[in-house]
Amino acid sequence: MITLKDSVVINRPPEVVFSWFAHFEENCKAWHKDHVLARWVKGRNFEKGSVLYAEEYLGGKLEKLSFEITNCVPNELIEYKVLFPESIICSKGSFSIKPADGGSVFTATLSFRFGRVLSKLAGKRVEAIRVHMREEGENLKVLLEK
Repeated sequence: MITLKDSVVINRPPEVVFSWFAHFEENCKAWHKDHVLARWVKGRNFEKGSVLYAEEYLGGKLEKLSFEITNCVPNELIEYKVLFPESIICSKGSFSIKPADGGSVFTATLSFRFGRVLSKLAGKRVEAIRVHMREEGENLKVLLEK
């Protein structure tokens, strides 16, 4: 298993960062130019058991993804599992928000099965995901620090 991780310091308190996610359907396109849509198909606002359907371009290819929220601690943590068929490769992810000097450290993680094999067979794809994650962090910082 390999885990990709990206962190960014955002000069806003955790409550502000977390509340941005409370309007995720409206905010997803602003978060990254490659995001097409996001909508809750079960539950809402990152409640445990809720399911989010999203479409985004990764490496020029349109991905249609579903995520089930497995844990949510307001102002601190959102954990999810990726649903089938993508779950075969990518099992889970999270967004954590930690207080830091009046602001926050926002960290996104994604865990992939078949670590070495995946890196050898799909190295460009893994790199595209890594770049996308970094851009999301940078964009979130800009959006929230306006």
